[in-house]
Amino acid sequence: MGVETQSARPVPGTATIEALLRAGVRLLEPTSASPRLDAELLLGWALGRSRAALFARREAVVEPAATTRYLDAIHARQAGQPVAQLVGRREFWSLDLAVTADVLIPRPETELAVEHALRHLPPGGRVLDLGTGSGAIALAIATERRDTHVLATDCSAAALAIARQNAGALGLDNVAFASGDWYAAVPGGRFELIVANPPYLAEAELAAAGPELGFEPRAALVSGHDGLDAIRRIVAGARAHLAADGWLVLEHGATQGEATRMLCTAAGLAAVATARDLAGLPRITEGRRPASDQP
Repeated sequence: MGVETQSARPVPGTATIEALLRAGVRLLEPTSASPRLDAELLLGWALGRSRAALFARREAVVEPAATTRYLDAIHARQAGQPVAQLVGRREFWSLDLAVTADVLIPRPETELAVEHALRHLPPGGRVLDLGTGSGAIALAIATERRDTHVLATDCSAAALAIARQNAGALGLDNVAFASGDWYAAVPGGRFELIVANPPYLAEAELAAAGPELGFEPRAALVSGHDGLDAIRRIVAGARAHLAADGWLVLEHGATQGEATRMLCTAAGLAAVATARDLAGLPRITEGRRPASDQP
């Protein structure tokens, strides 16, 4: 078995996979909600192996370089850095996506936006994904509906580079990218679907959040004193960019459903409704531009 110091830091070159996992769990228990999973993911990353492969060789001694990589990652995780950033990957909609500190880490609840977007998207429809980040929503839609054309926008050049990288890795040729602030990135034309997971935290909410959010781009998280600045802009411009009977699908915070519905109704959208995520929290609000509407 591996030799461990009093600080629970195994000595590189003498520690087994099992010993490293135990040490990692012990170090992460005070700060992580899932210490065992985090330790497994980080050790698998350090070794270049899947989690399943770890258990086939529990007693194998890990080489010093991999041990050091793993322990450095464990200590970064202790400080709050998200696992997805440390390993550089995140699964979303069964897609393996690259992520960096330049993009928001895709969350499972955002898959609800994809579900509703696909429900409203007609064959051959045009899709606008505002604030694409890693490309999670755009690439999920493009994967499911190869007959559609998706335009993914972001004001961050670094984020667009990651989104393009992910699209290339997935072999998607029905996605284009444009740089700009919300609708400023759109060259013209109308879309059957506009979808967005914009920043929606209030300033005070970010200040009260845990340390993990501090590692993600602030511009992708915070949107004014009440968290609704980006949502206001997206809703206000929706009619001018939606085709007749086109839909807007927006992710928002758990307390923002009513406010987002009011904004959509005031902007002239019809069939406005809010859907709840798997935790039962209001998460997605959608609305349709009526066929008879003249923006």
